[in-house]
Amino acid sequence: MSLPIAVAAGPAPVRLRSVDSAARAHRHDSVSEADAATAENWELVRAAQRGDTAAFGRLYDRYVDGVYRYVLLRVGDRHLAEDVTSETFLRALRRITSISYQGRDVGAWFTTIARNLVLDHVKSSRFRLEIVTDEVTDSGAVPLGNGTGHGAPGPEQQVISKNTNDELLRCIADLGDDQRECIILRFIQGFSVAETARIMERNEGAVKALQHRAVRRLAKLLPTGLR
Repeated sequence: MSLPIAVAAGPAPVRLRSVDSAARAHRHDSVSEADAATAENWELVRAAQRGDTAAFGRLYDRYVDGVYRYVLLRVGDRHLAEDVTSETFLRALRRITSISYQGRDVGAWFTTIARNLVLDHVKSSRFRLEIVTDEVTDSGAVPLGNGTGHGAPGPEQQVISKNTNDELLRCIADLGDDQRECIILRFIQGFSVAETARIMERNEGAVKALQHRAVRRLAKLLPTGLR
């Protein structure tokens, strides 16, 4: 398989309620769109399980870039990332009948397969994971804090998004493996805490704590001018 590679005085309370209602409606629309996309992707999974190769092809087209970006950020080598990404989807195709809806987007399943392949590579070759900033930038990786997650950014996302992508990638290379992976999954891939926990095989509390420590560590690693 080849890779295509506000608070005011006076009558403001009425206005505030209106703004709050609009905000709630916007959040509801965003969640509804995300739910609809997730449902559509699972319909493609079910079609692929019935032997529809075109449906699996559509899943591949939708998720290959995200999987490749994740792998490249983990291994730092373009050719290896391409090989691992290809093997990820070949393995997914072979195992497509074994997957069932688990309350999350199917992209987390593809990422879990990719993660296991990366870990297998580390074990077999004692390869040290590193990040090659130029390759990651060339690959079109999205800026941190601009993943696929929904909702207003929290304080940790704000800490990350105010800095330049390339400098952050260099700093991420100095994180421990677990902290690095947590940052990649949460802020580059845009997975939720729950999805990240499943992929990393940890509970949500552990992921939140890991994320907090990773962001604090990044803040210390960044040059003074970018803090």
